[in-house]
Amino acid sequence: MPPVPETPPSAKPPRPTKAELAAAADLTVDDVLGPSIEVLFCGINPGLYSAVTGHHFARPGNRFWPALHLSGFTPRLLAPAQQWELPSYGLGITNVVARATAQAAELSAEEFREGGVRLAGLVAEVRPKVLAVLGVTAYRTAFAERGAVIGPQDRRIGETAVWVLPNPSGLNAHWTLDRIAGELRLLRESLA
Repeated sequence: MPPVPETPPSAKPPRPTKAELAAAADLTVDDVLGPSIEVLFCGINPGLYSAVTGHHFARPGNRFWPALHLSGFTPRLLAPAQQWELPSYGLGITNVVARATAQAAELSAEEFREGGVRLAGLVAEVRPKVLAVLGVTAYRTAFAERGAVIGPQDRRIGETAVWVLPNPSGLNAHWTLDRIAGELRLLRESLA
């Protein structure tokens, strides 16, 4: 796999301060949606870094943006601040739980279940071909699918297929960038 080019320094926002991060708890990040979304990517919930910047998967070390590019979903590596370009590629982003936390472990099972209901409503409205949940544990809890594994699921939401993908957080050491990109590539190839 070719190396992922660095994001140009001019595209990197300044790092948030500790005070800014602390103040971001419970904030939300707007969904990235458009008129014809083919794949709606769904994170677990925004981290504090994302809440401060207003951009999904914004924390340095998160592998979502490089994996999206390496898998062929985007023709170039996008910075989190360029997330609004995604609908032009038929892509969108949302979260299972809207509120920002320092760690997903701060979320309750009830929040995940409520997020699953909200997500089903959003999918019914947006009608993507695929809902791609980035985190198997979040998917299992939100949709009461205890045996779910990475990959396509039997569940559909209306006409929308459901895939579970690895959590791209840099803290998820079980999955390398290449393996995450490989799973995204399988999803992309299934759309052809």
